[in-house]
Amino acid sequence: MLTHIVCWKYKSETTEEQRETHRAKLRNLPNVIPAILSFSVGADVLHLERSFDTGLVATYADRDALDAYTIHAEHQMVANLGKEIAEKVVSVDFIIDEMISE
Repeated sequence: MLTHIVCWKYKSETTEEQRETHRAKLRNLPNVIPAILSFSVGADVLHLERSFDTGLVATYADRDALDAYTIHAEHQMVANLGKEIAEKVVSVDFIIDEMISE
């Protein structure tokens, strides 16, 4: 399984309405892209100096599924919106060999 994490630090002039629109469009992606196994989006609640404004955590069966998501037209549209309103976007993608549970 492959985990995909993305964080956006919005520009200071990005309005709350633009932020919420971006998050809503992100949250809709699982409805139109079948390769997504799990998908969570949320606004930062701590507001630390190091904090980003919005985070996304998604899982995919494998690299092919992540690639299908990445090139999907709806994802491209939302990704471009994020680039327009963010001062910085960071991501990390990693393979989960096994899940740890208690």
